[in-house]
Amino acid sequence: MRDLDVLGVRVEMPTNQPIVLLREREGDRYLPVWIGAAEAAAIAFAQQGVTPPRPLTHDLLRDVISALGHQLREVRIVELRDNVFYASLVFGEGVEVSSRTSDAIALALRAQAPIRVEDAVIDEAGVVVTEDEDDEVERFREFLDQVSAEDFDTPGGSEGSPESNRGD
Repeated sequence: MRDLDVLGVRVEMPTNQPIVLLREREGDRYLPVWIGAAEAAAIAFAQQGVTPPRPLTHDLLRDVISALGHQLREVRIVELRDNVFYASLVFGEGVEVSSRTSDAIALALRAQAPIRVEDAVIDEAGVVVTEDEDDEVERFREFLDQVSAEDFDTPGGSEGSPESNRGD
């Protein structure tokens, strides 16, 4: 099991598909996960420390978990099957709940829970960035410094479409 850090979200061109980029903490691999626009906005809000006037879905779930006296211990990305990532929410009592990876990441950021990935998943889907490609990662980081969650709002977005859930 490997620890991951969330670098951020961006829109992949030319498909306009949001992607969250995770990086192996003790290594040089990146894990790109294609996500929906709503989840991209939720992840960007959490990274930017934006507190909406009313709780969004992931804020609500965090608050419900806390109100019930539980704690999200960690998020695990446990499987890659047919180009779809699968995740689990792991609670302090050892209870695991299956989750979409994008929702798990958004919740982990809000609950300040670690994000981990099974070795087999990062071995299969992890991307090693060479020194030349490191410039692209730096440009990505600069992009993240300038982007806001509203940039991911897309009119007519379809949560159920295959493109919006690819890798989710």
